[in-house]
Amino acid sequence: MRGAGPPQGFDRVLIANRGEIAVRIARTLRSLGITSVAVHTPSDAGARHVREADIALEVPKYLDIEAIVGAARDSGAQAVHPGYGFLAENGAFARRCAEAGLVFVGPPAQAIDAMGDKIRAKATVSAAGVPVVPGSTELEGWRDFPALIKPSAGGGGKGMVLVRSAAELPGAIESARRTALAAFGDGTLLIERYVENPRHIEIQVLADTHGNVVHLGERECSLQRRHQKIIEEAPSPFVSPETRARMGAAAVEAARAVGYVGAGTVEFIVDGTTGAYHFMEMNTRLQVEHPVTELVTGLDLVELQLRVAAGERLPFGQQDVRLDGHAVEARVYAEDPARGFLPTGGRVLVLREPGDAAAPGAAGHDGRVVVRVDSGLVEGGVVGSEFDPMLSKVVAWGPDRASALRSLDQALGRTTVLGVVTNIPFLRALTTHPAVRAGELDTGLVERVLPELVPDIEVPEAVLVAAALVFHALPQGDDPWEVTDGWRVGERAWTTWRLESRDGAHPVQVRGLPEESAEVQINGEVVPARIRLGEDLGVTIGGRTERYLRVRDGDTLWLGKDGASWSFTRHLIGDPGDRPGAAAAGDGVVRSPMPGTVLLVKAQQGEQVSEGQPLVVVEAMKMEHTVTAPCDGVVSELPVRAGQPVDMDAVLAVVSPVASPVVSAEEA
Repeated sequence: MRGAGPPQGFDRVLIANRGEIAVRIARTLRSLGITSVAVHTPSDAGARHVREADIALEVPKYLDIEAIVGAARDSGAQAVHPGYGFLAENGAFARRCAEAGLVFVGPPAQAIDAMGDKIRAKATVSAAGVPVVPGSTELEGWRDFPALIKPSAGGGGKGMVLVRSAAELPGAIESARRTALAAFGDGTLLIERYVENPRHIEIQVLADTHGNVVHLGERECSLQRRHQKIIEEAPSPFVSPETRARMGAAAVEAARAVGYVGAGTVEFIVDGTTGAYHFMEMNTRLQVEHPVTELVTGLDLVELQLRVAAGERLPFGQQDVRLDGHAVEARVYAEDPARGFLPTGGRVLVLREPGDAAAPGAAGHDGRVVVRVDSGLVEGGVVGSEFDPMLSKVVAWGPDRASALRSLDQALGRTTVLGVVTNIPFLRALTTHPAVRAGELDTGLVERVLPELVPDIEVPEAVLVAAALVFHALPQGDDPWEVTDGWRVGERAWTTWRLESRDGAHPVQVRGLPEESAEVQINGEVVPARIRLGEDLGVTIGGRTERYLRVRDGDTLWLGKDGASWSFTRHLIGDPGDRPGAAAAGDGVVRSPMPGTVLLVKAQQGEQVSEGQPLVVVEAMKMEHTVTAPCDGVVSELPVRAGQPVDMDAVLAVVSPVASPVVSAEEA
């Protein structure tokens, strides 16, 4: 597909984005011989996309239009690629680029405006004959439940709230409007009838400036949580060739209705029983899940975007589009499924990702299975709370759906991110779930089977053994009397450590040192174990050997295996460093469930509150979490204020329980 040389007129392109999408765009620019220009905020100076670009310039923030345009002009770039998110669907940004003599690698500003406003978009495509979901902008009077509230200017599932009754409506409107304002700068909302057990199918379209519009088939995006996609695939196991042709034609008409140019995606909600489909929205940009389309079509969508932006014609027609094999993508997030998918963070201490066996567009048409990784991660980099929690995408291609799913599971098993809790074990459980393997998908599936995907956290015995022995063997000073190997005249003594992990405290007893056949005791029972120290940690229990990656960060030991990771902090029982851990549930201490920023403080110090009453709203990575009172009582401490950054488990408030009044027998 690749044309001869770079698109005419482009020898330098600025990427107005960060993370994995900026790295991915730079890859295509490099292959075309185009100089890539990255922008970064001060906190992002060491990010991977900065390291991989040819030129990097600092800007105050990624949403600063004037700073981005100024950086493009200063660098000598002829064009700006917005990626997705940030300014990608901002009509004002597209217009400002044009005013500055820069080519915006995306659709015209009027198309962005028309499709960026969901209310206007529905009216536009409806007039073109595309079926739409019934809805309204009159939220307060809505009575058709269940319903879905959406930010009119938004995308990516942010700010969407499912409402099942009129009683839930006021609070849902407040939350959705607040999120919409924070994420998109526009609090306009709409409400739509919620289709129960729907499938989410989207069509990739491409249009040039010469009037040619084609579609590249569909992607199945039904595996979601909180209305955000987790796993996507192409083609859909549900869509027949006839349905693909009809939906594709509708998507092409939707694009034509607004004079669309470039790559875009038309999203449909599909009734999984009848197959009836309705337009939801059009994303006027590259999608996160575009790699699965690239792998089944053999096309590089970023290259096509650049060529269209340069005025070239699409090099193929609809009749030339072929879908070969199957591709599945999994999004790796910095989040903890065991804690309700709350965002996490930290420093990437160890990073291991599957080999990138295919560049974009290399679909492995010879029958081999292909694994592709689009990643913004770098070892030593810090994952903070100011950006979206998606870290990377692991994509697998196979000649059929079953082989693609198997390859994806194996690739996820070879992915290790120590130092940051991720959703990798959850993704593996989801890709191997029987309903997913059978293609029986809908947008509510993940919630229904969540207990199967996120079982109660259990730290394997082998991990406890490894953690105890490695901690025990760490250098402890020059004084031999300070070495905690339990030496004494006669039999060695046991040294008891408290190993604290996210699921609790684990008292473990150790005596001796690993090189001296140390013994480990858990709950009073001796564990017959052997340990091998090295970059990889080998622990043999009962003849079975478990291998773990290990890394030490200060007083914390991180162990990882098959995409899962555990962190332990040690405290010698009885020492000053032996902390009891988190406060008990009934002590009234309210802690932050995630690192982030205090968005709202909804209570006052000294106020009497009831159990379940909202106290503080914490926002991280564009997700809100409302922290409530754990009991009836009085807010005795309120150490936070709106706008204040907080760490995970930071104290947000303390509610002092109110003693129940004594009731006499006569009063009773």
